[in-house]
Amino acid sequence: MSPMKTILAATTAALLAFPAFAEGDITIEDAYARASGMNAMAGAAFFQIMNHGDQDDRLIAAKSDVAKRVELHTHKETAEGVMQMMEVEEGFPIAAGGMHALQRGGDHVMFMGLNQPFEDGSTISVTLVFEKAGEMTVEIPVDLKRNPMGGGMQHGKMGQGKMKGGQMEQDNTSTN
Repeated sequence: MSPMKTILAATTAALLAFPAFAEGDITIEDAYARASGMNAMAGAAFFQIMNHGDQDDRLIAAKSDVAKRVELHTHKETAEGVMQMMEVEEGFPIAAGGMHALQRGGDHVMFMGLNQPFEDGSTISVTLVFEKAGEMTVEIPVDLKRNPMGGGMQHGKMGQGKMKGGQMEQDNTSTN
């Protein structure tokens, strides 16, 4: 990467590190998106939703031009003990004064039928729809190298671990 591109990427990342605000005291923090590769048909976004207000709210939808379908998803264990990804039509509640984490292996925004590849260092525009706070558009950086926060099940291709220097090294090629 050229020095100018490095500076531009660093500046963009710094600007995106500031929380995004919606009407009603909702902020989005630590957002990032990823897909499993250049030919991936699906991707996901993760972030923390902070509710600094005194009323409960709910994330009820997400919209973006980067995919044919955008849904709120989670992982649930089936009766057979298998983790399955599924849409959460009722959305995600965010308690007054609370936080709701969208993270790998748990709740997340799912992009299906990608219209463009998720390129590391680029950004995607996503409009989040809240029950009370309304619509909020956020620019989410694509980070294909980021490790999962808090672990959890990953969907997509499961990586194979390798020992290196006494530590487990993961092949993080899954979507989330």
